[in-house]
Amino acid sequence: MKKARLLWVDFEMTGLDPKKDRILEVAAIATDMKLEPIAQYEAIVKVDDKIIKNRMVGQFWEKNAKSRDALIEQNADGKPVGVVEKELIEFVECNFGKEVYLAGNSIHQDRKFVEHEMPELNKLLHYRMLDVSAWKIYFENALGKKFVKPENHRALDDINGSIEELKWYLTFLK
Repeated sequence: MKKARLLWVDFEMTGLDPKKDRILEVAAIATDMKLEPIAQYEAIVKVDDKIIKNRMVGQFWEKNAKSRDALIEQNADGKPVGVVEKELIEFVECNFGKEVYLAGNSIHQDRKFVEHEMPELNKLLHYRMLDVSAWKIYFENALGKKFVKPENHRALDDINGSIEELKWYLTFLK
């Protein structure tokens, strides 16, 4: 029986505009509802060098130069986005039953890229999502409590941080 219920996804992209920017790096962790990992997936997406040069500029990328440089360096080893989408679909089919809930921090932004670059994967996803940033907003603004997670801007690290963050918020419910 397939036990996964949450598809934790994080993308590193050239920027935040799904029409102009592209996914560079993909990570996914399948968990059950107790947030226990079941399977994991990672991939590098090959992006045209012109897009990287034109879009990976500005204050954010200057501040995160180490992550930017690592993403640019690994680009040559990337796969076409269609291949990555197919692998993600296989990952979902192997680990999930009927409902696949997307989970992560500000997951609505990643979902926009799924809709734009991976439409077949998007068809497998439930319309409901578990967005950890909603918890963040409430805890910081209503309760004055803040979870501090490292901001590595690498897909797998960011997912693991998001899972740990949600686990931390859930400790307040006991």
